Amino acid sequence: QVQLVESGGGLVQAGGSLRLSCAASGRTFSYYAMGWFRQAPGKEREFVAVISWSGGWTHYADSVKGRFTISRDNAKNTLYLQMNSLKPEDTAVYYCAARRGSSSELVREYDYWGQGTQVTVSS
Repeated sequence: QVQLVESGGGLVQAGGSLRLSCAASGRTFSYYAMGWFRQAPGKEREFVAVISWSGGWTHYADSVKGRFTISRDNAKNTLYLQMNSLKPEDTAVYYCAARRGSSSELVREYDYWGQGTQVTVSS
């Protein structure tokens, strides 16, 4: 079992930055590939970014590539998402998720989820 708690969301103007964190507890954090997903009102949850268990491989959705950076600190059991040049269309609840094994973009392949943190970008 892995427990995930996101933090760092908030209200920011377009062009601004936020850094999300996801604190993990329970099973060994370094065994898991970790992803960030988001869900806007009335829309399905969508993939944002993923990082391998070692941190050596990352992959991003086209909509955030070049603006967002995913990273992890296995010594601190923490996942991060640095979000720069934010746009109103980035407004959503952001979730971190854990998956034992290889990295994936698919919501259904993740075993553990946090409760989410709201990010609102004003124009």
